[in-house]
Amino acid sequence: MGFDDDLKSCAELVQKGDVDRFQAVMAAPVATREVLFTLYAFNVELSRAPWASSESMIAEMRLQWWRDMGNEIASGKSVRRHFIGTPLARLLRPELATTIDAMAEARRWDIYRDPFADEAEFDGYIDATSGGLMWMAAASLGAADEAVVRDFAYGVGVAKWLQAIPKLEAQKRVPLLDGTPDGVRALACKALERLMNARAAGGRVSPSAGVALLAGWQAEAILRQIIQQPERVALGALGQSEFRRRAGLIWRAALGRW
Repeated sequence: MGFDDDLKSCAELVQKGDVDRFQAVMAAPVATREVLFTLYAFNVELSRAPWASSESMIAEMRLQWWRDMGNEIASGKSVRRHFIGTPLARLLRPELATTIDAMAEARRWDIYRDPFADEAEFDGYIDATSGGLMWMAAASLGAADEAVVRDFAYGVGVAKWLQAIPKLEAQKRVPLLDGTPDGVRALACKALERLMNARAAGGRVSPSAGVALLAGWQAEAILRQIIQQPERVALGALGQSEFRRRAGLIWRAALGRW
């Protein structure tokens, strides 16, 4: 692994823009950091694209730029020079790069203020964003069952989504199909069930690929917190103490658990 200027910039972007994933990478084996920092930096930029302008056309153009980048990598073409795109093209297998298009398409929801049409559309958004990222990371590191990875990623994605509810509502978005306490609890229960099912099938994810799932180390605790006290979602009062966060990450990293 060689940390050139591009990779250093990716690491700095993740450190500033996605603290949880940055900490997960720093707890992971050094040999995995090149891939993880690049993919997580890509995710930071993609997630920011819909919010970069109040003009929907400009936001659409930013997302299309990443779709074009993904298509270039998937087709084996030379990619345009970019501090994320350049290492991404070097590190990401073409068949995995097709995932970028679905991720960018899902992010179009962030541009507008329309609610999700139904449960299937919401689940598709979580699967494309959280699931797509985790699948690319896991499959880049080792052998893994895609369905198991995506089940785990669904639990992680919903936990993060519910943490973001106050911010999304402040941006005049309608982030939940049912924002009542019962509705929130039901969503957290569903997410926790998929996460635990993934852990039960953990033998279908190799230890090397499992490093990518370490990024979801807080999800179970947060989902259980929501199930017990769903009102904490609206209050923005989810999460663990810094000590419990760090201790949990260190414990899982040391034991190779996710």
